[in-house]
Amino acid sequence: MKKLFLTIMLASLSMMAWSQDSNDIYQPPFDFPLVFSGNFGEIRANHFHGGLDFKTQGATGKPIRAQANGYISRIRVNTGSGYVLNVTYDNGYYLIYRHLTKFTEEIDKRVKDWQYEHEQWEVDIIPEADEYPVKAGDLLAYSGNTGYSFGPHLHLDVVEVKTDEFVDPLPFFSHAVKDHTAPKAEGFMVFPQRRKGVVDGQTEAKTYNLNANAPLKPIYAWGEIGVGLKAYDHMEGVTNRYGVKLLLLEVDGEEVFRSEVARFAESEHRYINSWTDGQYMKQFIEPGNKLRMLKASNGNRGLLTIDEERPYHLVYTLTDGLGNTSKAEFTIIGKKQVIPADDTDEKMIFRWNEVNILQQPGVDLVVPRGRLYDDLYLDYYVSKRAQDVAFTYQLSKKTVSLHDYADLSIGLTQVPIEDMSKFYVAGVDSKGKRYSLGGRFEDGYMKAKVREIGTFTVGIDTIPPVVTPLNPQQWGRSGTVTLQVKDEHTGISTYRGTIDGQYALFGKYNSVNNHIVCYLDPDHVQKGGKHELVFTATDECGNTVTEIYNFTW
Repeated sequence: MKKLFLTIMLASLSMMAWSQDSNDIYQPPFDFPLVFSGNFGEIRANHFHGGLDFKTQGATGKPIRAQANGYISRIRVNTGSGYVLNVTYDNGYYLIYRHLTKFTEEIDKRVKDWQYEHEQWEVDIIPEADEYPVKAGDLLAYSGNTGYSFGPHLHLDVVEVKTDEFVDPLPFFSHAVKDHTAPKAEGFMVFPQRRKGVVDGQTEAKTYNLNANAPLKPIYAWGEIGVGLKAYDHMEGVTNRYGVKLLLLEVDGEEVFRSEVARFAESEHRYINSWTDGQYMKQFIEPGNKLRMLKASNGNRGLLTIDEERPYHLVYTLTDGLGNTSKAEFTIIGKKQVIPADDTDEKMIFRWNEVNILQQPGVDLVVPRGRLYDDLYLDYYVSKRAQDVAFTYQLSKKTVSLHDYADLSIGLTQVPIEDMSKFYVAGVDSKGKRYSLGGRFEDGYMKAKVREIGTFTVGIDTIPPVVTPLNPQQWGRSGTVTLQVKDEHTGISTYRGTIDGQYALFGKYNSVNNHIVCYLDPDHVQKGGKHELVFTATDECGNTVTEIYNFTW
């Protein structure tokens, strides 16, 4: 009991220390109660969620107020975050407001003028520090659903100026947040280490669901294993699930591992691929993982050695950003089991701390040092369909993420067309679907840079994108021209529209639905007559389509 009390106190002190380090509180961005749809550090594909997602009562256009005194330091429009505003405050942090629906009138005009002058929807403007000063409570912008957004909300990042690192925004707003719900564990995972461990008679990782109505069956293990936990934080009054701020693992009363999601640098994002397996957080550190938020204290990177026939008692302590705490307990029973021998060819093992080169007929792969998080045992297999222009090379059955790019070359077996710009290196997913990785042709090979090791081949794309007008009969009434632009192979590279021969401002206001929209502007399109729209789209292999539409507005 004393050890548990000490563990909880250490977790609380850690939270308090971070709050004190932040040395400030911010006034809320909205005048209604704060509820979140996402929190800092949540597990996402290839990255951590960098901020807080504030719910906006299911609507767009909510006024966003400045949190303190400072100045607007960056103005952007892009497909990922939509309308974006950076505000640098006097306390040493800058805040990034994403997915906005619009800026203030003055900034909106500056953005639109820039877009038409440069004939480009995407914008990145760095104002002078004295151009747009703000005081606490000033109107900054309006909340929205632009960019890659699945619903109305405000994504807010807090970045420390001196380090340019993302920090947890919650301590700045904790005074305005009501939450008494602790995190909850939902699943448990055991990772037998290759050639060194086994669990329940098998060498593959195994998951165990935690269901209050069905007690966990005994887990029998032997040798060296790692463990992982699937857990989420919750907030009363909503059904959203959030990431866990602080996780502590004790085995037989001794701390083995802890993770505290408090800050990270841009360069650390991809380490999430090493720390997690799906939604399971590993309580051990792979040798190439340099993520600072992970701490192992047992001298073996958090890996457990099960070498006695007895119960090993595991206790997790889970704490959220407001200090709400819960526990989860498991028992792994040590039981002697045969650890199968591994006869993998040494040439098919990539070492995490070395430069690795695979040279096989028709395929070369060079993985520089520092790209792998752990040793990789290749599952090399070659196949080919009659119509293919190259063999398909399986290097790993399960896609393995790299921390940075590696160089891949695949030889062509036939060249059915002369235009080599139509060829591309393709990744192949678990369902056999191909996706473009780009690339260039050189000396009989297609070459590309890849950030994962899986299955690869070469494809040809000679088919232009397809442009579909959406509800064209409504364009005149709504003042909005909406097109759907799709490309099944390599994806859209560029697009451009003109109305009556003049540049028309088309953009992806919401990247999830993939619609390209132009809001008709009487300053650039004369209202009260017939108009001709000419729209051109080009894919990554240079295939182009041009469509012409007539409408009245």
